[in-house]
Amino acid sequence: MAIKRTGLLFGSFNPVHIGHMAVAGYMKEFAGMDEIWFIVSPQNPFKNPEQLASPAARLHMVRLATEDHPSFSASDIEFGMPVPSYTLNTMKKLTREFTGRDFHIITGTDNIESIVSWKGGRTLVRDYQFLVYPRPGDSFSRLSLFSKAIIVNAPVIEVSSSFIRKALKEGKDMRAFVPLRAYEYLVKNRIYL
Repeated sequence: MAIKRTGLLFGSFNPVHIGHMAVAGYMKEFAGMDEIWFIVSPQNPFKNPEQLASPAARLHMVRLATEDHPSFSASDIEFGMPVPSYTLNTMKKLTREFTGRDFHIITGTDNIESIVSWKGGRTLVRDYQFLVYPRPGDSFSRLSLFSKAIIVNAPVIEVSSSFIRKALKEGKDMRAFVPLRAYEYLVKNRIYL
């Protein structure tokens, strides 16, 4: 059986948006990934839990956003793990439970400087492959810290979940920024309103 190259896009996805989808699509089509898993974090240690929609709602929105993409899937692997979620623990669990996959952590240049200060960050950088894409205003200058990093020149998309949440609170129609089924779900359930 051939080894699958699996890109892992970690995040709170609060909510999932077109930037996440574009990065995932680019990694699938241009960085040699066979599939992309969206790893939904119930509680990122760097995010304020009061600003997060429920973990179940965020996971459901990612499932809705990815259901028409045969190579994309939403993962709830962190939902059975201690909170907050630490990427190193998740990577260890993934590599134990899913043999036959070559995992690549997808991250933006905005995370490069902070990764080494994460819990187990130096181990992550040493032991795992990273696919690094540009973020607005950032550069690839800190990549020398990474022994296993591949630069992927994906398009820079200036959209964020915080921008979308703020606009929704202001009554703006954000359907162009959030995959349609996920958008319909969040509006119907008044998740960020």
